[in-house]
Amino acid sequence: MNVGMMVPSSTKRLGLLVLLLLACACAADASGDRKTEPSAPPRSTYSESRLPAGSPLAPSQHASSTASTPESTTSTASETTSPPLAHLSPADEARVDAAVQASIKRGEIPGAVVTIVRKKSIVLRRAYGQRSIEPQREAMTVETVFDLASLTKPIVTATAIMWLRERNKLALTDPVARHLPAFARGNKAGVTIEHLLVHSSGLPPANHLKHYRGGRATALRHIYGLPIRSRPGRKLIYSDLGYIVLGELVEQLSGVTLEDFARDKILSPLKMQASGYRPLHGAGQVTAQLVRRTAPTERRAQQWLRGRVHDPRAALLGGVAGHAGLFGNADDLARFAMMMLSGGQLGAKRVLSQESVELLMKPRRVAGKLRTLGYQLREGGVWHTGFTGTSLWIDARHGSAVILLTSRLHPKGKGKVGPLRLALRRIVAQADKSPAGPHPKARVQTGIDVLVSKQFAALKGRRVGLVSHAASRSTDGRSSIELLRRAKGVRLVALFSPEHGIATKQDRAVPDSRHSTGLPIYSLYGASKRPTAKQLRGLDTLVFDLQDVGVRFYTYISTLGYLLEAAAKHHKRVVVLDRPNPIGGLRIEGPMLDKGRESFIAYHRLPVRHGMTVGELAKMFNAERNLKVDLQVIELAGWRRGDHFGSSGQQWINPSPNLRSLRAAQLYPGLGLLEATNLSVGRGTDTPFEHIGAPWLNASALAAGLVAASLGGLRVQTTSFTPRSSKFAGKLCRGIRFEVIDATKLASVRLGIEIAHQLRRLHPSAWHSKGLLTLLGNQKSFAAIQRGQNSAQLLASWQKDRATFIARRKKFLLY
Repeated sequence: MNVGMMVPSSTKRLGLLVLLLLACACAADASGDRKTEPSAPPRSTYSESRLPAGSPLAPSQHASSTASTPESTTSTASETTSPPLAHLSPADEARVDAAVQASIKRGEIPGAVVTIVRKKSIVLRRAYGQRSIEPQREAMTVETVFDLASLTKPIVTATAIMWLRERNKLALTDPVARHLPAFARGNKAGVTIEHLLVHSSGLPPANHLKHYRGGRATALRHIYGLPIRSRPGRKLIYSDLGYIVLGELVEQLSGVTLEDFARDKILSPLKMQASGYRPLHGAGQVTAQLVRRTAPTERRAQQWLRGRVHDPRAALLGGVAGHAGLFGNADDLARFAMMMLSGGQLGAKRVLSQESVELLMKPRRVAGKLRTLGYQLREGGVWHTGFTGTSLWIDARHGSAVILLTSRLHPKGKGKVGPLRLALRRIVAQADKSPAGPHPKARVQTGIDVLVSKQFAALKGRRVGLVSHAASRSTDGRSSIELLRRAKGVRLVALFSPEHGIATKQDRAVPDSRHSTGLPIYSLYGASKRPTAKQLRGLDTLVFDLQDVGVRFYTYISTLGYLLEAAAKHHKRVVVLDRPNPIGGLRIEGPMLDKGRESFIAYHRLPVRHGMTVGELAKMFNAERNLKVDLQVIELAGWRRGDHFGSSGQQWINPSPNLRSLRAAQLYPGLGLLEATNLSVGRGTDTPFEHIGAPWLNASALAAGLVAASLGGLRVQTTSFTPRSSKFAGKLCRGIRFEVIDATKLASVRLGIEIAHQLRRLHPSAWHSKGLLTLLGNQKSFAAIQRGQNSAQLLASWQKDRATFIARRKKFLLY
């Protein structure tokens, strides 16, 4: 429901306390960093509301990756919003991990999201620790939305001022009173817009909260009436009031609200889809989803500030102000940083001119100290912080940016983030100075990379149908669709989409459609799962380029099998562009599929985890099913069977909507086995296939059983979650969260079997085990679980079939 904003009561004693805290707001903390927002008054709270559809704070499409023990970087499935991933050395990654984990261990922060940009690419995106500790624990995710606090100043207000300057609405040297005549009251006639931007206007840091009780107009009247404390330009006084005035100036000169200006001129063009003011303004499911992704700050009046701005003045101004009020996530701030590093433009969208960006980042001496317009100078770059724990550092010389988002005030209203900010800046600054620098190329080249490097020789003169989805991209981020469409001598005739569609977003049957290029898209997960004769008319070659995840019941390999069958029937050539098996090519796990159980979720007689690439599987299917297809596999270059996906230099792009991180893919062979039972595997949450649960589950007993089973490579901890959709939607589930510690030691199928064993032991009636057979695909193993055998006993029973399969697959291995 909508709940009106509750504001803290004001008393004389409270006001004095607030002013005392504000006087300390700019004092340096132990690390040398400065707080950039005034301290909050004694606690009050706001109840949660809902965000309307179409709000600027609609849920991000970015993929999530969570880790108390970090795993590899993730990226988005969106073709339009996902920046390519570059490289950060393992040693530098380890330093980042150690710094964040140490801060969490010291109790300075509950958790954090760290994103590092280098050379206009994201090189690290990780979540650590907890988003919420009270009233219940919630794991941090990279999609978590934070109260950005004073990051509002550079992201919205300073950017807006430069946007208006470019259009001759103002000059930086203009007296503020030229545009806001009432501001001239007192001794402020000489204060310019530039003085406000660099905090040298002489305005005090803040004023009494009682001056905001009468609404926005009353608050502005009181600010305009304040005398300045020093002559303009003579002294640095960090002032929220100066940026409140700048926010009003934006509204007066643009003719729209600051909220609308921010959305239309900055956030929307940059596709900062999780960012905006007032995340709880309105109603609807979109807001409900956003609130669950928002990090809480403090508790006031026995309720938590979650989705309501922490800054008391911004709150009393309706949640929209020039100094604070903006909410956003790490991905969005990365897009803003990349726009700044690219001279004001991101992709085809220009927000600022090159000149404006240079002016914003150019050092200038103010009262004997170096600053820039809207930023401070640190470690060779410009930066800004937020009182809630946020910070943004941009080094234009090396093309680097560091985004640290944490809710340091949670849960007790205090915390310490200065040392961590300093450590992260220095790690990246030192890495930028390293002679080695980032690796210029990924070590592994995929099939599409190799095809491009050989100038599409395998497809010259061919009329091609391409099986593709969002993860079908070259290592440098170009889509296979565009590469084939533009290839000389190649005619791309049609596209074919697998389960989840060409954009990898759908979780239902996919209809035929048409691509933005005009090409037809024929669904292989709709009325038919095989290409029809009509669809194949006019083409002579089928190209398969899908990212698989190495599990028998993942349907992309079934689509590959059906494609080969159709090619055999209609005499078409098949070219498979190989891709790495993201969970590795060495480990083989699980029982063999029973003969006669073949289906769309079990195309061929394979163990659950087969350790093969799609190119190798294509060769196996073609031979063992005697299809006699004219098949060519464009092999990977540089891939080894034991490679970890995160070290290959490849970008993680969601291959399906609910595999949002490499960690989820690593756990998927085991947790996916359980999905057909009455157990939630996290669908409808931010981190599907990274936790399990049910309303009836005894999580503590299950965790103890799993620990006793000595499963390697992971850590288990109890958790609780409420799915927004799918199984147990809207119901509190008690469960287990899994952290992948060492992927090389993780026997994920054994994990799934051990969970099944423990569930049968702990909940013989509540857990409905029948569905387990659906994906396990082996009656003998299912019966053994029903008899109470544990994972170690089942593992021994699979060895004979495993040895037979190793011998079978050997002739088809390419690497």
